[in-house]
Amino acid sequence: MLDFDTAQARLAAAGGHPSIAETCPLIQARGRVLAQTLFAALDLPPADNSAMDGYAIRHADYVAGKSLPVQQRCYAGVKPEALLPDNTIRLFTGSLLPEGADTVVMQEDVDESDNTLLIHRVPKQGAHIRYRGEDIRTGEQLFAKGTLLGAAQIAMLASQGYAEISVYPALKVGILTTGDELVSPGQPRSDEHIYNSNGSMLAALVENMGANAVHVLHALDTEASLQSALSTLLQDCDLVLTVGGVSVGEKDLVKPAIEQFGGTLDLWRVCMKPGKPVALAHAANKPVVCLPGNPVSAFAVFTMLVSPLLRSMQGRAQIMPPLQYGQLATQKEFNDSREEFLRVKAQTNTKGLTQLTPYPQQGSGIISSLSWASGLARIPANTSVKNGDIVPYYDFQHWLA
Repeated sequence: MLDFDTAQARLAAAGGHPSIAETCPLIQARGRVLAQTLFAALDLPPADNSAMDGYAIRHADYVAGKSLPVQQRCYAGVKPEALLPDNTIRLFTGSLLPEGADTVVMQEDVDESDNTLLIHRVPKQGAHIRYRGEDIRTGEQLFAKGTLLGAAQIAMLASQGYAEISVYPALKVGILTTGDELVSPGQPRSDEHIYNSNGSMLAALVENMGANAVHVLHALDTEASLQSALSTLLQDCDLVLTVGGVSVGEKDLVKPAIEQFGGTLDLWRVCMKPGKPVALAHAANKPVVCLPGNPVSAFAVFTMLVSPLLRSMQGRAQIMPPLQYGQLATQKEFNDSREEFLRVKAQTNTKGLTQLTPYPQQGSGIISSLSWASGLARIPANTSVKNGDIVPYYDFQHWLA
């Protein structure tokens, strides 16, 4: 068996980076990856403006008890007049600061009557002003090539006037589940059958990472059925994920089917639990990752081995999310010959430490553990780990995004 870290590195490098780009409307860019580095086209804010509803004054004009005539009422989106000496201009949040003004007095500290202002609290010079360029300066780098775009990044680009951006094409992923024992949800089922949860699960995982699950196919345990499905997936997809049929049983026919398309097996079986029967192949110059058929194992393998590959093929700059650590909270001692990935829930304890509580049942058939867990705790191979020990923690929020 291949050790886990080597397998992870080889899978991450198995697909290569995208070589072409396309133009995307900014409003449709969530989940896309930048194909070029973008820079600020203007200062942000583009001009000095009021941070509050209030009144613009010259600080030097303030004298306790002195009334100031209200020269103008200036709403956001309207250009103010230049402020005259010993006057004030009524402003609202976002209003441009008038020429000559250097302070904004918030409306809670004043009284206005008959178009005349009386200030009750000594104003601080320069207060309540958002200054030009205090956030971003023209020419500053906004986001590097390879940045995954979310709402926060889109907000910044919109504020700079970007209507379209250059992104890498959305990755097309094909999913193939196998097995005569599987039936589609919603269809009649006998005792010898189980519902196919892998197809829907993997499609959701793929889509959550910003890729497109363009096909979710199922093949029976026959050469013809497998070859027909693989033909479609290899033709239409950039990455193919198969589930089941990759072990050593009489009906484990996925590997021979891949070989029929000229596929070469790059690795088979990884020293991890759950998820040992993993294979990586290339066919039609496309990576094919063969996942174990058990849903929990397939989920763990996708998290730890497939997600870095997918990020790489999307063109992302960050392939591996930052590694976290937590303190194991368990009454059981763990020690296995393989790297073990426990389904755990992370919580902050009274000392401020991240505490990792394993799901009571860690069997690879316990699907209920997936929706309960917040991530995976890594238990090193051939190492005794017990309550209170610090272990690596792979948070689903980072590894599946």
